[in-house]
Amino acid sequence: MRGRNVLNPQRRRRVPPQFSWVDHRLVRDGHVEGRSAEALALYLFLVTVSDAEGLSWYSEAALCRHLAWPAERLAQARGELCRAALVAYRRPIYQVLDLAPESMAATGEDRRTSTGEASAFGDILQGLLAPTGATRGGRP
Repeated sequence: MRGRNVLNPQRRRRVPPQFSWVDHRLVRDGHVEGRSAEALALYLFLVTVSDAEGLSWYSEAALCRHLAWPAERLAQARGELCRAALVAYRRPIYQVLDLAPESMAATGEDRRTSTGEASAFGDILQGLLAPTGATRGGRP
């Protein structure tokens, strides 16, 4: 069996109270805001394939094959997730990190809109996927 060393023991993933592997805090606390579609896709893939502690051993080649990406796109998405403190990576292991409130403070990023309200996940994804200058529902 592969090594069981958790990369960040203080941030072991726990099943949230709503019993969903994709923690609602990902959206509610604004962790998805400002993330690229590629980073969000990689995060979802890693959440899906990781074990109960958030560990995954998918190789770069396997991830590129499953996501239909070149290695450069994977590296960019991985770097973005690591900088956002959503995953830890030490080849060959990924760890999906717990979404502890202090992780937001550690990144130094404000994930709220200028009015202080959190953006809806659908609006964020729509904005990431929409062509430049496109609007949603008549809103600029």
